[in-house]
Amino acid sequence: MRSGVRWNLVAVIMTLASLSPAQTIPSPALLVLSKQDRTLAIVDPSSLKAVARVPVGNDPHEVVASSDGKTAYVSNYGFGAYHTLAVVDLVAQKPLPAIDLGALHGPHGLNFREGKVWFTAEASRSIGSYDPATGKIDWIMGIGQNRTHMLYVFPGARRILTTNVNSGTVTILERYDLKPGDTMPGVPQGAILPPGGDWLLTVISVGTRDEGFDVSPDGKEAWVANAGEGTISVIDIAAKRVTATLAANVPGANRLKFTSDGKTVLVSAGPNVVIIDSATHEEVKRLAIGHGSGGILVQPDGVRAFVACGPDGYVAVIDLKSLTVVGHIDAGGNPDGMAWAVQQ
Repeated sequence: MRSGVRWNLVAVIMTLASLSPAQTIPSPALLVLSKQDRTLAIVDPSSLKAVARVPVGNDPHEVVASSDGKTAYVSNYGFGAYHTLAVVDLVAQKPLPAIDLGALHGPHGLNFREGKVWFTAEASRSIGSYDPATGKIDWIMGIGQNRTHMLYVFPGARRILTTNVNSGTVTILERYDLKPGDTMPGVPQGAILPPGGDWLLTVISVGTRDEGFDVSPDGKEAWVANAGEGTISVIDIAAKRVTATLAANVPGANRLKFTSDGKTVLVSAGPNVVIIDSATHEEVKRLAIGHGSGGILVQPDGVRAFVACGPDGYVAVIDLKSLTVVGHIDAGGNPDGMAWAVQQ
């Protein structure tokens, strides 16, 4: 009899535990994807510990948070095998129904801007936007380049940059609102233009296997890592041309990030993070962090950077003042894509 009571008590305790509310997430929270475990780790950046891990489906590569910090969106990539975005309720720390992108296969790069999720569809050579308010994909644009991989959407969503890995190009998209009689740059006088507005696409050749890139905080330059030849292309965004090609010795580089002040650029290149002065274009330091590097994220206050080291199964934490590794985060096997979620 006592044994039966004891087991009933255990069952009640387990039931109550399962009904207990999710642990409050920190703000900002560091979001880290594990490709191997197919999870999103919600990490407290002060303790460097995961407070929750949420399943996110097949082959998660990139993650972005909504502007209110309450929802995360994850690209299920699979080199074109998949066509969904996983969705996570960050407050409840649970998965929500995935977004089916239909014929848009191979989603990868993500951005959240103007209340919408912007994404690349690599296998479909396209980019698009999803509106959470309506639950619909409300815009698609064909890029016409091979492996459109990463993207950056400017405030106002009237200018977008993409890298196109197998074409060795960057595409700059610019939105023009048109009235009768208006013209667009590069469009012949008298050409028939769509009513209301149109997008002008400019394709810029860079290096081979260009993948990771970032836009400087002042919005004037884009730095593009060319993994095939280990160089970096510097693009003047207003002029829409390459102004410098840096022999940075970063073969295999797949991610690049500016620090918050714009003075330094971090490049993941195999076992190293290469740190470059953005003004002089000179290497400041080559920091060994493990056996391989991928995703890079800079802390909002600019104090630290986080670099995913897939082969090592951890995220390296870099102090940006001393330029040394000061910690590691266990966020699951083969970590890669990262983002910040700031509660509003």
